[in-house]
Amino acid sequence: MTTIARMQRANRGTQFRAYRLHGSDPTLLDPFMGIDHAWMSAPTFPPHPHAGFSAVTYLFLDSETGIANRDSQGNRTLIEPGGLHWTAAGRGVVHEENPAVLGSTTHLLQIFVNLPEARQADAPFALTLRPQDVPVVQRSGARVRVPLGSFGDVKSPLTPPTDVTLLDVTLEPWASVEIPVPAGQRAFFMPVFGSAEIDGEVFGLDDLSAPVLPTSAEATTHKLMARTSGAKVAVFIGQPLHQPVLSNGPMAFANQDHLVAAAAAYQRGELGSL
Repeated sequence: MTTIARMQRANRGTQFRAYRLHGSDPTLLDPFMGIDHAWMSAPTFPPHPHAGFSAVTYLFLDSETGIANRDSQGNRTLIEPGGLHWTAAGRGVVHEENPAVLGSTTHLLQIFVNLPEARQADAPFALTLRPQDVPVVQRSGARVRVPLGSFGDVKSPLTPPTDVTLLDVTLEPWASVEIPVPAGQRAFFMPVFGSAEIDGEVFGLDDLSAPVLPTSAEATTHKLMARTSGAKVAVFIGQPLHQPVLSNGPMAFANQDHLVAAAAAYQRGELGSL
């Protein structure tokens, strides 16, 4: 049975507004830990640590500027509109992201993806995907960008430490597209613009609803359809990790000792600085 998760509004002044999807039950979105669908036009969050999971930033093509990303590993990256940057925090990293041109608005997804327990203590690293390298699938009335995972006959060139799929789906009014979900994987749908239906169930920003499909022992296919004004929908698919999630906010591990150790390392300055 489909579960309807509810997004929450999260604004900081006039320079940052977001719809936030974070399950109070860590199993609801597993292997995802939460998503912020946001608009940012000025520095909002100071340099901060992450450990035990991955922080992924995807910019929609309508962003007025890119995101300047930097981290304590020495990486300096401009995430362009339509591009994606994956920071696998592992045992710990400090990073910061700001609009490349202050006053111009970025439109983005900030996606938090859990790491398999065996990789949570790995050294941090980053992956970047340029917008021109994102595969695109055209269907009647539908355009699907594939920054992560696969769709139809195309596959993203990235190989992240957690195998997940992200689809950026744009639908004309009443157009539809079939979304395949592999056996045992979880899928959920986050409205970006407009309202849509998944298997006939309506969702959208009007009621902040985000449908979460149940996992199935067999592969399934689901009909995603826009309504009167068309729609843009972010589709998330992944294999649940079925592991504990112990968090202090910016860090999350399956093991309490690893969480305590990462927090202590950050306090000692061992995660580096910007």
